[in-house]
Amino acid sequence: MRDFPSCFGESGVQVADSSSSSTAKAAQNLVTCVYQCKFHGRSCLITVTWTKSLMGQGLCVAIDDLANQCLCKVDIKPWLFSKRKGSKNLEVDSSKVDIYWDLSNARFGSGPEPLDGFYLAVAFDQETVLLLGDLKREAYKKVDSAPVNSNAIFIAKREHIFGKKLYGVKAQFCDKGQMHDVTIECDTFDAKDPCLIIRIDSKTVMQVKRLKWKFRGNHTILVDGLPVEVFWDVHNWLFGNANGNAVFMFQTCLSAEKLWASQSIFDPSVLTWSYSQKFRDHQLQGLGFSLILYAWKNE
Repeated sequence: MRDFPSCFGESGVQVADSSSSSTAKAAQNLVTCVYQCKFHGRSCLITVTWTKSLMGQGLCVAIDDLANQCLCKVDIKPWLFSKRKGSKNLEVDSSKVDIYWDLSNARFGSGPEPLDGFYLAVAFDQETVLLLGDLKREAYKKVDSAPVNSNAIFIAKREHIFGKKLYGVKAQFCDKGQMHDVTIECDTFDAKDPCLIIRIDSKTVMQVKRLKWKFRGNHTILVDGLPVEVFWDVHNWLFGNANGNAVFMFQTCLSAEKLWASQSIFDPSVLTWSYSQKFRDHQLQGLGFSLILYAWKNE
């Protein structure tokens, strides 16, 4: 089975076991979102990867079918992205695929993903199947199609966060779900007996004591009335490479625990992005949404 998403190189597939600070820094500069879409009754996956480097912002859009075969991919390098506006026209199975983007006035935070003032549109035969950003009117004019509700479903996201003791991110736990402030607290520098605390909107939802004995595990919390399974792996923080990272997965799939039980949870690479392929297969059956956070310690 080919690694997911298709536009990652080998250095981007396995980031949970990085061996150098340069690899870690490179891995931190990308955010990946996966959407399930339909065109002409056919389901597909659209993977959008936002990157940031010293050369500037980059963007990759990959379209796969449900058999995990790449239908097409557009990789916009930072030096091509400098115009911040453009389009790509492709053909897939006799269908016309158009990808449009305009980030001329986009506002960015500290990460590579734009916050507002932009659009990214994917159209099949002039039918918009994915539309991201707040400039929807401009996007429909570019695509030359009537405004319609996109059938895209947000099914997975991978993001990198960093800090020393506190790690924060804004996140949602289902398609079109409410945005929440997620805070992960873990002091491994000075604490003789470190513990892990996760808060949602400043409310403590889980606490793991005796972390040296429970450096990997899972626990169910409730968010917006939905059961969310939280998996954590902080082995690198406690026993591994100083430049290593911890991994956290928030999974709304109710059968996630059964899925994990069928795998070796003590495998150091258990939380690599390619492993999340298994979760994606379950999501395609309508079982939920995955948020994967890679937490890196600041030097």
